[in-house]
Amino acid sequence: MSPATIFTVQLVLGYVPWLLVLGTYVLPGLKSMEPWQVQRAIAVLHSFRFFGLVFILPGVVGPGLPADFAPSAAYGDFITGGLAMIALLTVRMRPLFWLFVVAFNVVGTVDLLINYYHGVQLGLPERAGELVAAYWIPILYVPALMITHILAFYMLARPWSKTGQATTGELTS
Repeated sequence: MSPATIFTVQLVLGYVPWLLVLGTYVLPGLKSMEPWQVQRAIAVLHSFRFFGLVFILPGVVGPGLPADFAPSAAYGDFITGGLAMIALLTVRMRPLFWLFVVAFNVVGTVDLLINYYHGVQLGLPERAGELVAAYWIPILYVPALMITHILAFYMLARPWSKTGQATTGELTS
């Protein structure tokens, strides 16, 4: 198998275990949580996206990593992580919290989609070895990020129960 094929297979298969974890362990627990608690948990995961700056750190990635890919991936992750951290800091100020929840999910999803697009356009699968120590990010971390963004949007679009509305209303004051 070529390196590009191995990278692509690993990237696609990276979604399978995360979907199994989500279905088996995460979704059952979410049923007992308020919407803001679910979004807070998702924000915690995304607050680690500052780690994406590794794509522009010489020595961690190879010199053959497409120059058009690395800065976009690095700064998109950095901005998303910052927005997620701000969401976590504003959890007691519900209107701001919800604003930053939407912001980090929109920015983060767009960032991942742009990175997938740039990766394909710039031949990243053929140069996957240039990811060097950062190889695991698109294989293990990105699928979890994308799945949790989808989950966050699903939860945002879902109608809240009367209990959830009452609890959320009580906590905004």
